[in-house]
Amino acid sequence: MTSRPVSRLSYAEIARLEERRLALGTASVVACAEPIAGGSMAFDGDGSWGNFAAGLGLDGPVSVEELDRLVAFYATRGTEPQIHVCPFAHESLVRGLAARGFVLREFENVLAREIAPDEDLRALVPYRGPEGLEIVRVDPGDEAQVRVFIEVSTSGFLAEGEPLAPALFEITRRVVAQPGCDAYLALVNGEPAGGGSVEIAGDGAALFGASVLPRFRERGIQQALIVRRLERVRERGRHLVCISASPGIPTERNAMRLGFFMAYSKGVFVRRSESPHMPA
Repeated sequence: MTSRPVSRLSYAEIARLEERRLALGTASVVACAEPIAGGSMAFDGDGSWGNFAAGLGLDGPVSVEELDRLVAFYATRGTEPQIHVCPFAHESLVRGLAARGFVLREFENVLAREIAPDEDLRALVPYRGPEGLEIVRVDPGDEAQVRVFIEVSTSGFLAEGEPLAPALFEITRRVVAQPGCDAYLALVNGEPAGGGSVEIAGDGAALFGASVLPRFRERGIQQALIVRRLERVRERGRHLVCISASPGIPTERNAMRLGFFMAYSKGVFVRRSESPHMPA
């Protein structure tokens, strides 16, 4: 495993940076968002990944009034509330969610990495990927290129044969257009093979939304995408970067090979009693 520069930040400090970046970044690209308990709650319609709340409880207790407002925000929009709960959030958040019928659905791991100013990032991947591999930054003004990027970068988040929902297309398009974000497309001999994004916010940064098409997998393309986005983080003057992933998936393994370490795990809570998709 690749060695990494020692982080200057505690796990709690990393979590605060990343959860606030997530909350603010999501709020900036969804149809509707409101600040709450130090974080934000967001809604973007059916088929969008932007229907969740994050960053709550990092500054202290979460009040009964805020929790009731959280429930009402999603109930009035007819969607299942999903709350990302950081392990460094005040305990009142989990207690309050449990009292309102929320249950744990899944865990998500957040990996972090410090980038040294003089680090040779290209040396992290001795194998440069398949012949003809090129990583290009997407031009937000090029509609054709943006469409290709969206189709490729969202492919790994869809079931085989599942169509790309309009809401997912639109929120990804808004992400590409965000000033703090950069999208990268991997091409093999000019053919789209994969893609991923990076966001710079405050003192931190995050890599997210990466996919590689099935016929191009296991050829080093995802690692090449990670390295190019790490370079972009450093180009923009930041030294801490995070990646979130479900436990055990290839993204997590690739990140750890490139020097990321486990910073924290968080829970995704849903309100079972009001969910149209979950039995009571």
